[in-house]
Amino acid sequence: MGRVFSTTAMFEAFTWAGLLVGMYLKYGPASVDAGVWLFGRLHGLAFLVYLAVAVLAAMHFRWPWWAWLLAILAAVPPLLTLPAEYVLRRSGLLVERAGTGSTAEAGAAEDAGLSSQGG
Repeated sequence: MGRVFSTTAMFEAFTWAGLLVGMYLKYGPASVDAGVWLFGRLHGLAFLVYLAVAVLAAMHFRWPWWAWLLAILAAVPPLLTLPAEYVLRRSGLLVERAGTGSTAEAGAAEDAGLSSQGG
């Protein structure tokens, strides 16, 4: 889930950058609106997917309230999802902790515990 969040944050930032370049080309000297047409649609989709993945990751990893707020608000200003992802990764909030893994992982941990006890 951490990798999915990181990839989505990067894609959201990439589409923001594309939209900014498209707006420059549309309203700047070139007057070409193909970049806004393409990246506007891509960014709209990336924005919605990023918000959904951020909420799913927050629930999966059981983030504190400030991490929820950071992840969601980072989607609004241009390119802020990258530093937000960096902060969350450096804080250890994008990796599995004890008690947040899948049931298969929990079962494997229990099996390892039983075998180490000699039972």
